[in-house]
Amino acid sequence: MTKILFFIHDLKHGGAEKVLVNLVNNMDYEKFDITVMTLFNEGVHIKNLNKNIKYKYCFSKTFKANSKVLSMIPAKWLYKKFIKDDYDILVSYLEGSCTRIIAACPDDKVKKVAWVHIEQKENGFAYAYKGKNEAIESYKKFDSIVCVSESVKENFIQLSGIDKNVEVLFNTNESEKIIRLSKEDVENKKFKNDNELKFCGVAKVIPNKGFMRLARVHNKLIKEGYNHHIYILGIGEERQKIEAYLSKNGLDNSFVFLGFDENPYKYVARSDMFVCSSFAEGFNTAATEALIVGTPVLTTLCAGMEEMLGKNNEYGIIVENSEEGLYKGLKDVLQNPDKISYYKEKAKERGKIFSTDKTVNAVQDMFLNLLK
Repeated sequence: MTKILFFIHDLKHGGAEKVLVNLVNNMDYEKFDITVMTLFNEGVHIKNLNKNIKYKYCFSKTFKANSKVLSMIPAKWLYKKFIKDDYDILVSYLEGSCTRIIAACPDDKVKKVAWVHIEQKENGFAYAYKGKNEAIESYKKFDSIVCVSESVKENFIQLSGIDKNVEVLFNTNESEKIIRLSKEDVENKKFKNDNELKFCGVAKVIPNKGFMRLARVHNKLIKEGYNHHIYILGIGEERQKIEAYLSKNGLDNSFVFLGFDENPYKYVARSDMFVCSSFAEGFNTAATEALIVGTPVLTTLCAGMEEMLGKNNEYGIIVENSEEGLYKGLKDVLQNPDKISYYKEKAKERGKIFSTDKTVNAVQDMFLNLLK
């Protein structure tokens, strides 16, 4: 049996954390002995790990500027301190400290895999390292570098100069479970059952997700007489700031934060359209989940979106990555609501390519081929 360690920062409510749990929960336990280790013992998804999976952690709680602090400590020391057992494959499932530590494995016989989930900028590429050179040298030690979309792959190659053993594998979604959960009743009274068009977003409420600019677009459209609702499922640091803006402009009842819900699918399935307003993405998990439940997607142009929806808007609507782009895109849908029914059928069609079996089997084949 192949022993694999998956190493990630934590198991909080982010997309990478969620798809890791989806992946390991659906792997073949007759072929793989799986351990998930987190740097910090935090996150709503810890309890969602299958009973067949061993769970370990390095620190009980996160601490301030942890990436910078850890970058000052020799990676070999950190590896020796935390990676105690023997494994056939070591997987760093997120950029940063985990990748730096796994790269320090002293045994050349152990296969190493690094996952890259998002397009990175020059200053962000080496944030968990002593410098860019250390980051590049760390990635060179991996037998496979997995990117979640072609655009993430192109970005990684451009930043690192590494083009060997770099491949693309789609994230894992639990399709059947998502569809089943989407049929549960919605009891939250904030989610209104009326005839106005409903748009929703699912993400951490942080600046990168673009919810502040989405709120400004909503305000502009409401003032122009286009009545509609926007619902956001998620928690995060920017919520208070956005809610203050909504309150100031009398939008509390039309742009609503529903908080974190372990089952966002029942809201997404009952919305007319899913909106991704992000400045940057890797391969947006929530958008793929929307397609799976048959909800059309309108998104800013981010990494992975053209692969997901087609370069010519075949399966969804991609707008310019700007506040003006979001405004024009939403206004067009509000003016032409017939587009929703068209893209609803396209969403159902596209959602089929993200089946659990397809994505899990592709990852398992990659692992087994590494060992040949």
